[in-house]
Amino acid sequence: MSTLLVPYYEHPAVRPAEWNAIVAAAPRLYGVILNPSSGPGDRPDPAFAELAARLRSVDVRVLAYTDTAYGHRPHADVVRDLTRHRDWYGTDGVFLDQVASGQPEFAYYRQLASATRGPLVLNHGTPPHPSYARIADVLVTFEGTWSTYRELPPQPVTYGAGVRVCHLLYGVPAGVDAEQLARARGATVHCAVPGVGDHPWGTLPHALEPAR
Repeated sequence: MSTLLVPYYEHPAVRPAEWNAIVAAAPRLYGVILNPSSGPGDRPDPAFAELAARLRSVDVRVLAYTDTAYGHRPHADVVRDLTRHRDWYGTDGVFLDQVASGQPEFAYYRQLASATRGPLVLNHGTPPHPSYARIADVLVTFEGTWSTYRELPPQPVTYGAGVRVCHLLYGVPAGVDAEQLARARGATVHCAVPGVGDHPWGTLPHALEPAR
């Protein structure tokens, strides 16, 4: 089963070796999040269009990154981003970031889900209300540092067999078996990178780092 969800937020022209390593890891990937400019940007980027085509050619899901500001961003703005992603990059799924986790905001996301195509990944970063399992294919129930993650008690999985749980970890030391711990905590999708600070997703999982 493919287990890696890769949020690598670097330009293909700047980091070609890293993107080549991601493409080469295709059989291990649940999907790759495409994020040209905190979303699709204001105009198509040919380098990202070429990258998306390469990923699709090796059967990797290409997920459109869109921020929802915890349910405060206007629906029209989110849908515009998703339409641009599809039209410009041919994305075949959606990764919604900064997703609220409470039941009162569920109606906002249920409406958005009706405008999406393909797999829907919701990044709550914390366990959400069970209602979100009705619209998502993957729920990100943890995003944070390795030091925090390893001290947490195991989280019970209560979302049903049709929904996969994902954990996104950063600040992960080399040699750590993050996948094993993620599985023990109920996550069948994960990503664990060494990066820290404001931009940890500019680094690759240790196992995907290209040879120098």
